[in-house]
Amino acid sequence: MDNLDYGIIGNCQSAALISKNGSLDWCCLPSFDSYSVFAKILDENKGGSFEILVSDDYNISQKYIEKTNILVTEFNNGKDAFEFIDFMPRYKNDDGSFYSPPDIIRYIKLLSGCPVFKIKYDPKLEYAIGKTNHEVTPSYLKSVTNEDKYDTLYLYSNLDLEAVLYQDEIELNDHAYFIISYHEKILEQSLERCYLKLQRTRVYWMNWSENTTSYKLYNDQILRSALVLKLLSYEKSGAVLAAATTSLPETIGEVRNWDYRFCWIRDASMVIKVISNLGHKRLAQRFLQFIIDIIPDKDEKIQIMYGINGEKKLTEKTLDHLQGYKNSSPVRIGNAAYHQKQNDIYGILMNVIYQQFVKFECDLDNSENLWTISKSIVHIVNVNWEKPDKGIWEFRTEERHFTFSKLLCWVAVDRAIKIGELINKTSNNERWIALRDRIYDDIYKNAWNEEVQAYTQSYGSKDLDASTLLMESYGFIHAKDPRFISTVQATERELCNDGLLYRYKNKDDFGLPSSSFTICSFWFINSLFKIGEQEKARKLFDQLLSYSNHLGLFSEDIDFKTKRLLGNFPQAYSHLALIETAVNFSGGVTKEEQLMEAIH
Repeated sequence: MDNLDYGIIGNCQSAALISKNGSLDWCCLPSFDSYSVFAKILDENKGGSFEILVSDDYNISQKYIEKTNILVTEFNNGKDAFEFIDFMPRYKNDDGSFYSPPDIIRYIKLLSGCPVFKIKYDPKLEYAIGKTNHEVTPSYLKSVTNEDKYDTLYLYSNLDLEAVLYQDEIELNDHAYFIISYHEKILEQSLERCYLKLQRTRVYWMNWSENTTSYKLYNDQILRSALVLKLLSYEKSGAVLAAATTSLPETIGEVRNWDYRFCWIRDASMVIKVISNLGHKRLAQRFLQFIIDIIPDKDEKIQIMYGINGEKKLTEKTLDHLQGYKNSSPVRIGNAAYHQKQNDIYGILMNVIYQQFVKFECDLDNSENLWTISKSIVHIVNVNWEKPDKGIWEFRTEERHFTFSKLLCWVAVDRAIKIGELINKTSNNERWIALRDRIYDDIYKNAWNEEVQAYTQSYGSKDLDASTLLMESYGFIHAKDPRFISTVQATERELCNDGLLYRYKNKDDFGLPSSSFTICSFWFINSLFKIGEQEKARKLFDQLLSYSNHLGLFSEDIDFKTKRLLGNFPQAYSHLALIETAVNFSGGVTKEEQLMEAIH
């Protein structure tokens, strides 16, 4: 598999990746950040997988059931045909709580003939650190490891479990099922019970999709991206993950490999902004509660990232026994970036809080908490905005006066002023407006490079940076301002490569990347659209969409030469930017508004 040709399934507790051939190659149970039970994606030999082995005469195709996160892989040789319908159960109980167990159900639907296949069921618990042993009982197949840590996994099926374990040929004469569960089941499992869970999960996702705002253009892509973002939200705490994986490399064979199964305040806040614009208020409120829960003290500095349960210490270590994706080591778990200081997170978080006040002012349960956090953020910004930091791209070496960090400090104060005006709390206005103006003047004077005719990456630098393209969308500068138009044009000249963008080209800790950061390409297309180059922007957008995988999913990066997907997958950043760009192309006009216009 040369591309990240995977589908994702999940239930807002954990997720799994299934290849276009139906192989389950990545899953951590019971939650997103647990140790893996399948990790073939990180080591072809040791990682562990759950594969369907068929003869070469079978054609294999894959799709999602429309408007759901249920994945269907069809095997068809013209005479014999069957489907693996993969999902993780998620639906509402009668009491309003969600049923989201740490289970994967693989429902096998017989379509025609008498298909024959083998199963390679090879879980490797605890990141495959120790040996995993298997034992068949009358009720289930149990997998156990106890070398490094003790852990177990259960497999239930109406097929012969001995035949499954020993890879004997299985002839399919009727529908069948597999349930992979972190827990031993109390009730007896059956085909009927699995079918009911499939239908209830399908209804859940279709209802969720129905409640997602639809637009006149690119609606399928918007909805698929929204479904991905929902899958990356963690029901228990309200956290939003950057991606479902760890250590998928930005470049094959290099060391830019990070664990993204955490909640970056920046990424998550941007996701929440987009997803609440699509009508999903509850997701936004749960994330804001997550923020309230992790910031108990008025003077507590916000970390750039947290564990999905609010953990503040995310110690990074390497798993040297795993080869890595396509032999790209090291494989890392944990992320040392949690130590870093990045001043942009304050503005991005404040922007989300402001949006929620605008939309849901009257029914925000936690408005007093959020006002306290808003005041605290202005205090922290006031103390820190003039200091250098690591910047949005998390440079692991020197700190600098990054333009984007300064911009978002300005945003933080600007939005706090606007929130105060919304809730009639304006006693701070005089001080805050003076601070906002001071930051604005500082950026206007020091971030602009007269020689380059652009806002550059950091003060005194000639280096361009894709993040400066966001100056317009955050309201710092107008799209028709000559400085912004010139910045977009300079960025295109310097950073654009066949329609794909470098984040930056100047020397960093690892050298010039050979892949494009997907979100930056969307930012660039958005900027072109805003400055009036709409035809060119639309053409580049369609080209960029063609680089998604077979299911419309994007990872963090795209290789400049081969256009293959690279980096952690699927990436929240990439999909939120896709949605924002597509909505801009629609002019913000929904399908309903388009219909009403046509009627009148």
